[in-house]
Amino acid sequence: MWFFIFAELLVFGILFLAYAFARTGDVALFNASQLQLDRVSGAINTVLLISSSYFVVRAVECIRRDQGKSSARWLVAAIVLGSFFVVLKLFEFGAKYQAGITMSTNTFFMFYLFLAFFHFMHVILGMVILGAVALKARRGGYSATDHAGVETGAAYWHMVDLVWIILFPLIYVMH
Repeated sequence: MWFFIFAELLVFGILFLAYAFARTGDVALFNASQLQLDRVSGAINTVLLISSSYFVVRAVECIRRDQGKSSARWLVAAIVLGSFFVVLKLFEFGAKYQAGITMSTNTFFMFYLFLAFFHFMHVILGMVILGAVALKARRGGYSATDHAGVETGAAYWHMVDLVWIILFPLIYVMH
C-alpha cells in the first residue's frame, strides 16, 4: 500500500508542477478563471476532509484498544463526511457544466477539472476502502494485535486528505 500511496503522491506532485508551470505562462487567465470557483465550497470541503481524517485517527486509536465496533463507527463517520464532500463537489461540477465550462474552456479549467475530478475519484476509492475496513472491524476482523488493515486504510485516507490540503490553496486561493 505504501508503494501505491507514494506512486499516487508522485502523480499528483507532477500534476501540481505542471499546473504551476502552465500558470506562469498566463497568470492573468489563471487569476481571472480562479475567481469563477466557489471558494466557500472549497473551504467547506477542506473542513470535511480534515474532520474525516480526525475520525479515521480515532478509528485507529479504537482498534488499538481492541474496540472494533467503536472503530467501525468512527470509520462510518469519516465515510459520511466523505459523502458530503462528494455531494458538494458534484454540485460544484454541475454548476461549472451549466455555465458552459469544460476542460476545453481554457488551460486553467482544464487543470481544475482534471485535478478536482482525479482527486474526487480518489475520495470515492477511499470511501470504498474505509467501508470495507469498517465492515471487517464491525465483524471483529481486527484486534489490538492485528489491525494492519485499519492502519492501511487510514494511510490511504490521509493521503487523499493531504492531496486536498495542497490542491485547495493551489487551485482556489493562491494568486
